[in-house]
Amino acid sequence: MAEHDHHAHHQPAHHQPAHTGHGEHAGHGAHGGHGPAPTTWKTAASATLHCLTGCAIGEVLGMVIGTALGWGNLPTIILAVALAFVFGYALTMRGVLKAGLTFGQALKVALAADTVSIMIMEIVDNGIMLVVPGAMDAGLASGLFWGALAFAFLVAFLVTWPINKWIIGKGKGHAVVHAYHHH
Repeated sequence: MAEHDHHAHHQPAHHQPAHTGHGEHAGHGAHGGHGPAPTTWKTAASATLHCLTGCAIGEVLGMVIGTALGWGNLPTIILAVALAFVFGYALTMRGVLKAGLTFGQALKVALAADTVSIMIMEIVDNGIMLVVPGAMDAGLASGLFWGALAFAFLVAFLVTWPINKWIIGKGKGHAVVHAYHHH
C-alpha cells in the first residue's frame, strides 16, 4: 500500500514512488508521511470540517451540561473545550482504528493530526461566545445562544481552514491520517 491513487498528483514533486526520505517529519515517515506536497483547498476544507464536527459535538455537549448544572462561564467553557478535544480525537481515532492501528497508535495519529486545529477552533469559537453580548448567559432555549454558537463555528472554520491547508501541505496534521484513510 505504498501508493494510493489520490497521491498520483503528488509524485512529480517527490520522484520517490515508495514515499521514502520523509523521516524529517517528526517521525511520521513510518506512518507513510507524504511530506510537503500541494494541498488543495478541498482537502483542507474536508479536514477542517472533520475537526469542526468533533469540536461542535463536544462543545455543544459541554455547554448543555454546564448550563443544565447551573455552572458559570469558566467551568462550562473548560468542560466544553475538554469535550471538544475528546470528540475531535475520537472521530479521527475511529477512522484509523478501522484501518487496523492499535489504540495507542491511533491516539498518536489523532494527537498529531488534530491538536493544532482543535486548539485554534476552541480559542476562536469560545472567544466569540464570550464577546457576543449575552450569548453565554442566554440559555439553551435562546436563539441568541444558538445563533452566536453557529456564528462562532463558522468563524472558527474560516480561520482554521487556511491554517490546516498550510499544516497539511507541510505533511503534518490530517496528512498523517490520509495514510490510513484512503485507498
